[in-house]
Amino acid sequence: MTTPYSLRHDWTLSEVNALFNKPFLDLLLEAQLVHRAFFEANKVQASSLLSIKTGACPEDCKYCPQSGHYNTELENEKLMEVQRVLNEARQVADSGATRFCMGAAWKNPPEKDFPMILEMVRGVKALGLETCMTLGMLSQSQSEQLASAGLDYYNHNLDTSPEYYSHIITTRTYEDRLDTLQHVREAGMKVCSGGIIGMGEHRDDRAGLLQQLANLPSHPESVPINMLVKVEGTPLDKVEDTDPIDFIRCIAVARILMPESYVRLSAGRESMSDETQALAFMAGANSIFYGDKLLTTANPGENRDQLLLNKLGIAIEGGEDSLRYHPKSDNSDMFYDAMQHGNPDTRSPNQQPH
Repeated sequence: MTTPYSLRHDWTLSEVNALFNKPFLDLLLEAQLVHRAFFEANKVQASSLLSIKTGACPEDCKYCPQSGHYNTELENEKLMEVQRVLNEARQVADSGATRFCMGAAWKNPPEKDFPMILEMVRGVKALGLETCMTLGMLSQSQSEQLASAGLDYYNHNLDTSPEYYSHIITTRTYEDRLDTLQHVREAGMKVCSGGIIGMGEHRDDRAGLLQQLANLPSHPESVPINMLVKVEGTPLDKVEDTDPIDFIRCIAVARILMPESYVRLSAGRESMSDETQALAFMAGANSIFYGDKLLTTANPGENRDQLLLNKLGIAIEGGEDSLRYHPKSDNSDMFYDAMQHGNPDTRSPNQQPH
């Protein structure tokens, strides 16, 4: 099957907004067709996330309970011992998750702690898990050391659009974040980068965030789409709740813009209904965090996740390479044909004549 969808890195803001403005069901249909063109249906990748160093972060991210600028009554914890991290990783391997993500509340990792960080990566890799870390900004040298230790993924979110960024964070620039992503790429690691929905931004900002991600020289292999988890004591604890349909639109547009990326239904799932999560999977989400807790906020427990996935007929698979497939024959062609020759408004911008 030859799919009409192709990878692009030149999306305009007007094109992205045009996707956001589609009738919701048309957008969902297109996203699901893109998803099935690049991935096997009814499969999700599962990751687990552990905070290896909690709180006392010098950054002022307005959404984050780990910021030292706000009083959220979060107990600060020093960097975990390597053996404790490996014990947690063994439990994750037994739970069925395939990737172990380690997060530390730093602006950038201190050199004195870096040998322990590298030891954690080597140890988790030895357990047969994919490895991911989020440690703040990285230098080129630190990126190269992590890659040499075997780190598979580095997470560094852009959070929001360049225009709205200064409303959320002032202690590092948007360019700082892009520089870290470039260092990670140049070192040979895979990129995990996404953003947060529901921080008071407008739809243009959501479109701007996804445009930035889709126009990177290489699309992130993983794109986490987070719904803001409001934590008392942070500046965003009283922000208006995000409409679930608006959130699902973000998932669907991310899937269309970045067809080969894993779109992760990330923070905020604990408060989502089963129906909202089902729509997210329909919109092309195919990765989740598995376990009772993210870095510091609640996440649906493994039992609840398994019940939902069983209800939907979705299975947890192995690593991302095992999930990708190339169908020899299915019914997708007739759907593509209907989209192209039926209502032309259902075509994505990269299918429209220029």
